[in-house]
Formats: sequence, C-alpha cells, structure tokens
Amino acid sequence: MSTVSVVFHSGMGHTKMMAEAVAKGAGAVEGVRANLISIEGKDIVDGRWKNDDVLEQLDASGGIIFGSPTYMGSVSGQMESFLDATAARWMAQAWKDKVAGAFSVSGGPSGDKFSTLVRFATLAMQQGMIWVGLGILPDAEGLNRLSFYFGAAGQAAQEPPEEAPNKVDRKTGELLGRRVAEITKKLHG
Repeated sequence: MSTVSVVFHSGMGHTKMMAEAVAKGAGAVEGVRANLISIEGKDIVDGRWKNDDVLEQLDASGGIIFGSPTYMGSVSGQMESFLDATAARWMAQAWKDKVAGAFSVSGGPSGDKFSTLVRFATLAMQQGMIWVGLGILPDAEGLNRLSFYFGAAGQAAQEPPEEAPNKVDRKTGELLGRRVAEITKKLHG
C-alpha cells in the first residue's frame, strides 16, 4: 500500500478544510492510504521548526502534497520554517522520486496563490521529487474555477467562514489528491 501525506499549515481553518478535501481524494484511490499532517507553531523553537515524527512520516510516504494559506504572496511563516527544516532530506536526497503536489487558499480569487504553489514546486524540484499539477480545465460545474494548474486553489473570502473554501474549491482539492495518489500508486505501488 502506498501512502500519500498531506502536510499543511492552516492559520484560520480554511486551509485545513482544503487539506481534508485533498486527503479525501487521495484516500479514495484503492491501495493508497492518505495521511493528514498539520504543521503546528508549537514545533517552532527559537525560529527553527523541529518535529522528527513528522519528517519520518514524510520519509515513509510515496507522495507528499503540501498546503499553506497564501500570506503576503507566499507560504505562511510556519510553513516556511518547516520547509527550511527539510534541508537534511535534501542533502541525503531522501525524497528523490517521491510524487509531489500542492494547494493554497487565500482571500482573493488570485491572492498571489501562484507564488505559493511555485514555492512548493521549487522545494520539490530541489528535493528531486516529481511534480504533479491539477490536470483539469475549468468546467461548467465550477471545478478549477480559479484557473490554477500548478496545484489546487481555494478562496476563503465571500463565504461564511465555516463554508470557505466553498464546495467546488474543495472538490477541486479532492481531484488534486486523487491525481497525486493515482500517480504515486503507479510509481510506488
């Protein structure tokens, strides 16, 4: 059985909702187990993120899907601290050939989410990972309504907080999770 881990930081709960949708999509693929991992601020000590348990779970995963809110045009500070902590994995090429993807949520339709997705893709390329984008066009049902292809995107504004990102954005996240899981299963079955 392959494992796809969804590792995310959520400041206000919106990104957590999207992470749950992404994990639901990944877990819907037969032979794939979805693992939801939250990056917590309590793991940052003196400006450095440290949680060996999380890194070991990611080491054991065939695929990793990264998620963060977009704050000021990039990943959250907590997520950046986590990403910096993966340097030892880079030096050992421990994540080489793992499948990678990403998602982000921000208040606006764009909100510069592309910069966040590119930040994750850059990390994945440095780690030697295989990047997987969304792979769907916007459709009449509203899937990929924000027209992101590098990963899944959700909007947190203009919805009641308990419903943002909306149902269609969460469904788009599910499709990303499913696609990453299907490719992970093919490569790491």
